[in-house]
Amino acid sequence: MTELPDKQALTQYLAQHRNWPPGPPPGVTPEPVGEGEESVWDFPRPPRLEDVASTLKVVFAGQVIAETTSGHRMRETAGAPVYLFPPEDVQMAALKLIDGKVSVCEWKGACLYYDLELDGQHSAEAAFTYPDPIDDLNQGYEKIGGHIAFYASRVDAAFIGDEQVTPQPGGFYAGWVTKNLRGPIKGAPGSNSW
Repeated sequence: MTELPDKQALTQYLAQHRNWPPGPPPGVTPEPVGEGEESVWDFPRPPRLEDVASTLKVVFAGQVIAETTSGHRMRETAGAPVYLFPPEDVQMAALKLIDGKVSVCEWKGACLYYDLELDGQHSAEAAFTYPDPIDDLNQGYEKIGGHIAFYASRVDAAFIGDEQVTPQPGGFYAGWVTKNLRGPIKGAPGSNSW
């Protein structure tokens, strides 16, 4: 069983090491935003958790493995929003916890990862969860404890309403890119410091 870092010690450490300068870094020019569009450069830091009114859906191995009308999205400066599903709306039997794989988000704390396995198909590190998020900044992150986020690049398809999303560039981040999102979006080569 994967052991999580001590939550109190982790919270204290992260609180001392956060750095969030406003706006885009030098040399980055946000794309123009039209009516009905949103810019990742208008997203906040620390990230903002929001309820999602649309149906969220993930397809893997030709099957719907997650579908919810009770989802959340996490918006953070420079990144595409990450969408989270309540575990009761996910086919949890298809998710296999990766023993020993833990990462740390400076805002939400310790994160665990899952492989997907269904009908003989496998996708490595396709989903993740914050089992016990930190929330020292009172952003409501405790609401997503145990919720599941999926990498759009590691499943057959992911949808917000009827729109099939595209993965955030680069493969490191799990953001879902929609047609109304403007960047540039971090993840592409040369954007790691954003």
